[in-house]
Amino acid sequence: MRRVFLSLCLLFVVCSAAAQNNESLVEWSARTERVNDTLYRVLFDVRIASPWHMYDAGPYEGGPFATAVQIESGEAVYPVGPLEELLAPKEVYDEIFETQIGYYEGEARFAQSVVVKKKGAEIAGVVEWMLCNDQNCLPPDEWEFRLPTDGSQQSLSEGEMAELSTPAEGRSLWGAILEAILWGFAALLTPCVFPMVPMTVSYFMKGDGSPARGRSKAALYGLFIVALYTLPIAAIILITRIVGGEAVTADIFNWLATHWIPNVLFFVIFMIFAASFFGAFEIVLPSRLVNRSDAKADRGGITGLFFMAVTLVLVSFSCTGPIVGSVLIKSTAGEIWEPVITMLAFSVAFALPFTLLALFPSLLKNLPKSGGWLNSVKVVLGFIEVALGFKFLSVADQTYHWGLLDREIYLAIWIVVFSLLGFYLLGKLRFAHDSELKHITVTRLALAIASFTFVVYMIPGMWGAPLKGLSGYLPPLTTQDFILGESSSQPVGGASVGGGSVATDESLQPKKYADFLHLPFGLDGFFDYEQGLAYARRVGKPVFLDFTGHGCVNCREMEAKVWSDPSVQQILRDDYVIVALYSDDKTRLPETEWLVTESGKTLKGLGKKNSYLVNKGYDVSAQPAYLLLDGEGQLLVPVRGYDLSVEGYVEFLKSGLEAFYGDKR
Repeated sequence: MRRVFLSLCLLFVVCSAAAQNNESLVEWSARTERVNDTLYRVLFDVRIASPWHMYDAGPYEGGPFATAVQIESGEAVYPVGPLEELLAPKEVYDEIFETQIGYYEGEARFAQSVVVKKKGAEIAGVVEWMLCNDQNCLPPDEWEFRLPTDGSQQSLSEGEMAELSTPAEGRSLWGAILEAILWGFAALLTPCVFPMVPMTVSYFMKGDGSPARGRSKAALYGLFIVALYTLPIAAIILITRIVGGEAVTADIFNWLATHWIPNVLFFVIFMIFAASFFGAFEIVLPSRLVNRSDAKADRGGITGLFFMAVTLVLVSFSCTGPIVGSVLIKSTAGEIWEPVITMLAFSVAFALPFTLLALFPSLLKNLPKSGGWLNSVKVVLGFIEVALGFKFLSVADQTYHWGLLDREIYLAIWIVVFSLLGFYLLGKLRFAHDSELKHITVTRLALAIASFTFVVYMIPGMWGAPLKGLSGYLPPLTTQDFILGESSSQPVGGASVGGGSVATDESLQPKKYADFLHLPFGLDGFFDYEQGLAYARRVGKPVFLDFTGHGCVNCREMEAKVWSDPSVQQILRDDYVIVALYSDDKTRLPETEWLVTESGKTLKGLGKKNSYLVNKGYDVSAQPAYLLLDGEGQLLVPVRGYDLSVEGYVEFLKSGLEAFYGDKR
């Protein structure tokens, strides 16, 4: 067993190393497809390196930088219709932008219809996109293409290296693993699984042989349980990848996660399981299947161990089925292999107690006996099934805009469900198979308090409270019909009017771009690099350069959680000249402000010009990035990135002041 374990560890390390050895962040390829005599489609294929993602075609007003294709139009060639998304993006509700956004991981495909009236004419244009991970966003980039109409292909492979080491999927994957582990342990307490404990103990107590042989059999038993849960889903992924490639596998999981058919189906299944847990009927697998497996378990040896594990999995299905389904469906929103990883975590946690009992059968005497408490566990799981089941219906409702589950309706259902759960735990509700409850145990009281506390937490959401702890489960706030004090529910800080102390200096020209760019919390500042530095030299203050973007989620989080601190705001207002440079702003500059790079490329957009200035001058490409400069643009202290420590941010600002003034203050 030790060799097997070491081999698996080695395989994991090799696979991890291979996954990280990918220098290319994004690869674009384009080709033309003839539809009829004058209509063509330009097909784009994109490969995106992990852990980065790229937003869909949007569009988003004041939101992320959407992927866009601009076709050079003329009398002979011009685009028709919007950019088509040939793969379904992953959709999430973003709390920062307060809107539903879509993004792609791994790959994306687009198509743009183009009319070509002149034979032999070329289709030319530019593709624009932005890459982000969980902590940073790279400046938007573009690729100019020129395609003949004979169907030939053009491609671009970007080789820039990311200077970041934190995988984007780290947080979500570890969260999914932790949740799967907790569900695995919780499954032991279900009435379908717990009665299997004496069966396991009796099987291993009658075993013979040396202690070492007994340990090997117990470990093999646990390994069989894990394999029976994990290998089927791994086989499905492997087969689909071999037959149709990664795109087919991704399409399957995208379809499972977003299409109305599987989501409504899972909603119905969860409601059926919940009704069964409440005692309406029993869900069991065919007895012939279970009995045949149980009979083969009596053979002994490795075959007996395997069928002992099969019997456990089959008998426990009616209770673990909805749990397994919930774990799998949630994990389909992540990487292709995330369902395998989460199911492995679930099955290891589920198998661990049985493996320990197989190793030490005498532990049975310390376990509680079966009784009415098991039915109570089943009913509690029924309430949870109802709550989780509505999440699937909500996904279908949001994707297809049915308007069935607006946010307040969804919240009302959850409030009622968890209120009823609290009353049940207090003994105020009884189901058909419940035992008489003569008194309330401390455990039931604690769970009832937790349930009612959760209800109290949700109630303000009926009037528009953000409920950030539940943002991944609730429909977006935009579906709420009524928000109390709606003006106060806007993003933290509001917009600067573009005036203030900076704009009152009449010797300066009006602040560029202040009519459509603003700083949070009413802060004053500049949005042009040269203008901001000129003012800083005039007033003798250091510069706080905020390299940011409209589509940078972590920039908004830094503003909401760090800039919102009064001590940070005071230093920014009183001691620095703020210059905010947006890397993804698509405003076209007047010709007099175009910037020609060393390679001869002309940058005509504000965002592209800002990105070039910061990258060339300070070797910074990721955002958010905060630079403290003197009036000549020289760095005072090292650049600071995404870090939610308010104390650290204050120290960062103070260190810049010390470096600027020295002993002069």
